[in-house]
Amino acid sequence: MSVLAIDAGTTGVTAVVVEHDGSIAAKGYEEFAQHFPQPGWVEHSPEEIWQATLQAVRDVLEGYDASRLEAVGITNQRETVLLWDRETLGSPRRAIVWQDRRTADLCTRLRDAGHEERVGELTGLRLDPYFSGTKLMWLAENEPHTWALVESGRYAVGTVDSYLIARMTRGTWHVTDVSNASRTLLFDLEAGDWSEELCSLFGVPRDALPELVPNWGEIATTDPRTFLDLSLPISGLAGDQQAALFGQTCFDEGDSKCTYGTGSFILTNTGATIQRSDAGLLATAAWRSPDRELTYASEGAIFVTGAAIQWLRDGLQIVGSAAESEPIARTVPDTGGVVFVPALTGLGAPHWDPHARGTIIGITRGTTRAHLVRATLEAIAFEVRDVLDTMSGAGAGLSSLRVDGGASANNLLCQIQADQVGVPVERPKTVETTALGAAFLAGLGAGVWGSTDDLRETWQLDRRFEPALDRPTADAAHARWISAVERSRDWAR
Repeated sequence: MSVLAIDAGTTGVTAVVVEHDGSIAAKGYEEFAQHFPQPGWVEHSPEEIWQATLQAVRDVLEGYDASRLEAVGITNQRETVLLWDRETLGSPRRAIVWQDRRTADLCTRLRDAGHEERVGELTGLRLDPYFSGTKLMWLAENEPHTWALVESGRYAVGTVDSYLIARMTRGTWHVTDVSNASRTLLFDLEAGDWSEELCSLFGVPRDALPELVPNWGEIATTDPRTFLDLSLPISGLAGDQQAALFGQTCFDEGDSKCTYGTGSFILTNTGATIQRSDAGLLATAAWRSPDRELTYASEGAIFVTGAAIQWLRDGLQIVGSAAESEPIARTVPDTGGVVFVPALTGLGAPHWDPHARGTIIGITRGTTRAHLVRATLEAIAFEVRDVLDTMSGAGAGLSSLRVDGGASANNLLCQIQADQVGVPVERPKTVETTALGAAFLAGLGAGVWGSTDDLRETWQLDRRFEPALDRPTADAAHARWISAVERSRDWAR
């Protein structure tokens, strides 16, 4: 028995087949375009996301017998928001991506009007362009003709998971789960449902939003006429970071993981408790079982980590691929005094400054591309340490850190990370834990696995990175990073 998992990420779609032992039997990947209409704006074409999904699944099916598939699970970039026609499934405009900063002034307006405390109380979030609610508010104010069709019921509103399910089922289902809903600024975390109060504040019609379903169980069924001749139950669903938490088998309160993707996200399972923070962390829904039991998480969301390496590749063109970053960085013993703050779309946790911008400090005539590449890897580790410091102090209360995502394959990054947090970094054999989590959820929903205990047995260690740098040296490097962060702040204002 096996499960198909679709991971609709920020830069592309990954499709994998996960076997009963947790191994990946087949994999496909298809990138899609990034659109930047103005500085600080980031958009995706919904149709390009859908076509990338189909191509990634086609790639998987070329080398795998589809008749062995029991179910499909979906995970996705969470705060990106889309509109589509309920009848034709076409989209009237491009999606506004989670990285998009266009609503910074709108957030300031809401904050100045005194709404942030109440929004935080209900949602566990903060007023930041990162989240979906202000994006929808911007659409209502700036594209009124399009928004009128949302209000009339013609256009549906949703996150990427909702859109993909609509496409996979020919528009039969309009659904999402609590992990995605809890990132919209429209979800009451304690009540576990859409909030009429928040919908009113942000001007979003409640009827335009998807129905909330459990994270595993009977959710929907794919239509073979639309979805590559496949008729499969969609039995697992979660936002990417919650899926990674599930894929790392962090089922117990206190379990933590760090995913290195386009951004990096540190999540800790807080069980049935909503753990609120005044220090820049978010409270979020992790998952809801079919018997409606809600599990929560505490999250530190970092906007740009892997995307910084992508920028080195595509923007500066100083590396040919992300994989080149490690050997290039290893050609120098340190950064030569260079510090890179990759605030390319502002700063997330714990600093939360949408007006910060990317900053490179310490360049001399002796600076080479290797110094900048190494400074990028260090920046990723520093950003993660900032969040962990906020959670519990550098290494305090943390016995190890489980890591995953594409950049976790970089051994140098993992070693720098262990040096900075002062505890071992553990990398599993399967680093595609976002897709793995979607597969686990779908497999639970379809009976491929009987319990979370069965899933725990599939986790296998690939490598453990022990701290090798003394604390004074690590702390001095981190202090220099903090100084550079302060210089990057408030630049765009």
